[in-house]
Amino acid sequence: MHLEWFDRVCEELQDSLNAICEKYDDENGRLAIERGAKHPRLDFFTYSGEEDIDYFCTLYFDPYNEEFYFQTIDPEYGLTSKVLLDDIDDILDYVHESFHDYIEADFIETDDLELSMDDEEETDGRYFEEIEVEWETPEVTAYMDEDEVEITYQFGVVEETGDGVLKRTNRIWTEDEGMIKDESHFIFSKEEASTIIAMIASHMDSLTTLDAEYGQD
Repeated sequence: MHLEWFDRVCEELQDSLNAICEKYDDENGRLAIERGAKHPRLDFFTYSGEEDIDYFCTLYFDPYNEEFYFQTIDPEYGLTSKVLLDDIDDILDYVHESFHDYIEADFIETDDLELSMDDEEETDGRYFEEIEVEWETPEVTAYMDEDEVEITYQFGVVEETGDGVLKRTNRIWTEDEGMIKDESHFIFSKEEASTIIAMIASHMDSLTTLDAEYGQD
């Protein structure tokens, strides 16, 4: 693999990122380098504490063609493609633009977040009693540890708006042979779906399995 260009760009990026804009410095913008992957990558994120890390941009490097690129997903067909970045200026411009897209999307007035968790669950339940959802799939099991926990997902479409709906059902069996059932819903537009898919695809390597959480080998 030829990583000379990758290493040179990484070095220059580390020197240039804090000067990308005042807001980037205020939000503690950081860079993580994964050099050992088949296609080395650069993960950009904001950091405000050990448990508060938000990734907003990932760049990849093709060591055989010596090219930097980022991935996009066609919102209509779900096809992944890559967009090449020719030089350090293009890379800085892309990171800067992605950072401001992230900041603007993340800007929520705290006054809008006054609902307690109980209020949110009650509102969510009332909402789904009032709208019509056409469920396109049955419940699909995403994870199961027999006699302990089961997590399922179901996809549907809101008939009135055409928005997508994901219903997550978490069933936990207790020691007295009872069962706790928890449901949550996530509504999203077609445009949001492509962004969600791209973000997840870019960070799959960072995730751990539920087997690790529940103590399974």
